[in-house]
Amino acid sequence: MGALSHLRVLDLSRVLAGPWSGQILADLGADVIKVERPGSGDDTRAWGPPFLKDAEGENTSEAAYYLSANRNKRSVTIDFTQAEGQRLVRELAAKSDIVIENFKVGGLAAYGLDYPSLKAVNPQLIYCSVTGFGQTGPYAKRAGYDFMIQGLGGLMSLTGRPDGEEAAGPVKVGVALTDILTGLYSTVAILAALAHRDQAGIGQHIDMALLDVQVACLANQAMNYLTTGNPPRRLGNAHPNIVPYQDFPTADGDFILTVGNDGQFRKFAEVAGQPQWADDPRFASNKQRVANRAELIPLIRQATVFKTTAEWVHQLEAAGVPCGPINDLAQMFQDPQVLARGLAVSMPHALAGSVPQVASPIRLSETPVEYRQAPPLLGEHTEVVLTEVLGLDAEAVQRLRGAGVL
Repeated sequence: MGALSHLRVLDLSRVLAGPWSGQILADLGADVIKVERPGSGDDTRAWGPPFLKDAEGENTSEAAYYLSANRNKRSVTIDFTQAEGQRLVRELAAKSDIVIENFKVGGLAAYGLDYPSLKAVNPQLIYCSVTGFGQTGPYAKRAGYDFMIQGLGGLMSLTGRPDGEEAAGPVKVGVALTDILTGLYSTVAILAALAHRDQAGIGQHIDMALLDVQVACLANQAMNYLTTGNPPRRLGNAHPNIVPYQDFPTADGDFILTVGNDGQFRKFAEVAGQPQWADDPRFASNKQRVANRAELIPLIRQATVFKTTAEWVHQLEAAGVPCGPINDLAQMFQDPQVLARGLAVSMPHALAGSVPQVASPIRLSETPVEYRQAPPLLGEHTEVVLTEVLGLDAEAVQRLRGAGVL
């Protein structure tokens, strides 16, 4: 039994932020019912290539993007633009603990599926709304996508090569990080609301915004600005507050050096054959190394090119200096630590025989994550959910299918 196996989640969201939260709750044992549009479903089902391949190597209908955020869920297709469909969703909400949705502000009110409407049928309901800009403010009605929020929310001003270097300019993060972080914050908020419900007996509305999350996650960079009034600049792979803390060239590629304190810098200098660096007043403390970054970094680059990445990693790890290679995903999934932690798993799949998945990072000693079901086919569980949860018989389900509601 998972930690959340006593809970039911009605997932009305699509794409990534909302589904990511739903998948976390599902991994922890919750019964997550994903409501999708008949015929098309979650937008990401079509966001390929790549698509999952079957045993003959042919593409299935399941896009890799969709498969990343929907395992352990049950898929139900309901057209809630129709009155009968609205009734079904309301009845499911009445028997659920949590609703997750990411429609535009006010978008579900027309269908009687907004928080006030569903609260009326289930006062204990926790209703999590995920939007680009939140339920209030001048941008509330705007659509918000991860890439746009990375730009507007300041992240891209910090990411990329500094002005004056080749290929200088702002760059987005290589994954939809704002969506992912919003899914994580949404999960935290949902669990907090559940704890409050356990004490007070009532649910509540959660207003999650991608922009809010993006700004919150600027962390030390936001404080660097707020405490000085100076917007941080792009530093490529360098760190604004720690030196040396970036990538360096080697004899056969590159590696990452992450010196966290003065003691580690002294050890690095010794391994690099330059012990005098640690006593140089320009470099002896992190404060001085940051101030004299322009002098130190070229010296380190001149030293690192004489050993291979493997040699640097081996020697620095032995000396207690944090460092590592820059892996592509093929190398990463073959890394001994990644293999030992089981970060790639496989699940049975109706169309392909099996489907690869990235394991949950959550490790609980008493209620471990379970991989119960692959990301569902569109509408795979419509009949069983309506029968099991709402008590409909086969004739009622067939009638709804005939009317185009399912």
